Parts: sequence; structure tokens; C-alpha cells
Amino acid sequence: MRKLILELEPNEMIRKIQKPIFENIYSYEVLEMLKIDWEEGIKMDLIECETKDHISIGNVSSIGHMEIMNVLKSEGNKHICLVKYLEPDSSKDFIKQFNLDLIWTTPMIFSKERQTFSCIGEQKEILKCVEKMKKVGKIVDMKFQEAAYQKRDILSVLTEKQKEVLIAAHKYGYYDFPKKINSEELSEKVNISKPTLVKHLRKAERRLLDNILAGYQS
Repeated sequence: MRKLILELEPNEMIRKIQKPIFENIYSYEVLEMLKIDWEEGIKMDLIECETKDHISIGNVSSIGHMEIMNVLKSEGNKHICLVKYLEPDSSKDFIKQFNLDLIWTTPMIFSKERQTFSCIGEQKEILKCVEKMKKVGKIVDMKFQEAAYQKRDILSVLTEKQKEVLIAAHKYGYYDFPKKINSEELSEKVNISKPTLVKHLRKAERRLLDNILAGYQS
């Protein structure tokens, strides 16, 4: 697995979609991505934003399409906030195409002029992402790195869907002996098809084993 860090200049379509975000702030950086729901167009993020000089964060309930759930820390015009992002209906279909088999990670930095995206995954999925990013804007810089994870959170190697399915499998006894639930019954619990469920479980298991056994393989 590799990590992609991609920097681009957003095109006019993206600038129009994001215009409400930058009415009160200069830029923001995603510090931690807590949840991504591509189908519903919902994200929960911990961000650091820089408000414009005449703006008081106490008088702002939202940053464009991002609802401010809580302001955790403020220093001057820099604020760390918990936000809930709601994708506008007009761009939901466009955003869904980025629902790839990738882990979206940091750095992730946004301003009107320049935006940085980062993700981790297999080369095939990363190349798909690069092609789709060309629809977002002009790519000005692109770096590839070996993926590295922090051992304190082993599930960080999984995509949100892989994590969701694996946790459900454990919860409902799929890994018990004997099994309390089979793959078909589990697929109904998580509301996806059986082949898709099995695919997510196998990929999750493989990623976990690759991470755990890193350094032990000759």
C-alpha cells in the first residue's frame, strides 16, 4: 500500500460549490476525519480554521456547508472545531465517485486557491483517484510515499466500510465457533449484498494481517 499526497488548484465548478465555506474563513485543515458517509454526503471532521479578521467565531454557527458542533480551542483567529459537513444536493452525485477503496488521511488542507488531499491504498485505486481528481482542478504537485500507520489504532488501516462490516461481524458472532450468524444473515444486518460483504471482510482481514505481520515476512 502507498500514500498519495496531491495538491491542486480547484476549477470553477469546485470554487462555486465551496464559495460559502470561504465567506468567513481564509482556509481550514482537517486534523482528524471521524466519519465519512459517501452515499448521504455527510462527514464529521476535527478541523483547524483561520477566520477572517472581522469575524468572531462565537457568532458563526456554520462554515458554509459545515455545521460547527463545538469550538474546542481558539488562539487569535485560529480555531479548532468539531464540524459536520453536509454535501449540497447539487454535488452529491459528483462526490460519490470518490467512494473508492481508499483510506482518506492527512494532510488535507483547503483554501480558495490551493487544496491538498491525501489517501492510502493499493496503486490501482490510487491511480483511479488521480484521474478523478483531474475533474476537481489542475494538479500542481503529487507525491507518493510508503504507507505508515500508528500501531495504537490498528483499525486505522481499514476503510470506513471495511471497519463497519468487520465490527458488525464481530458483534453478531460471525467469528464465534460455532458461528452465531452466517454471511447471508450478516449481509442483511448491514444492508449490503452477500458478495459485497464477503469482499469487504476479506480485504479487511488481509489488511489487518499485513499490518500485524509487517517485518515478520521474509
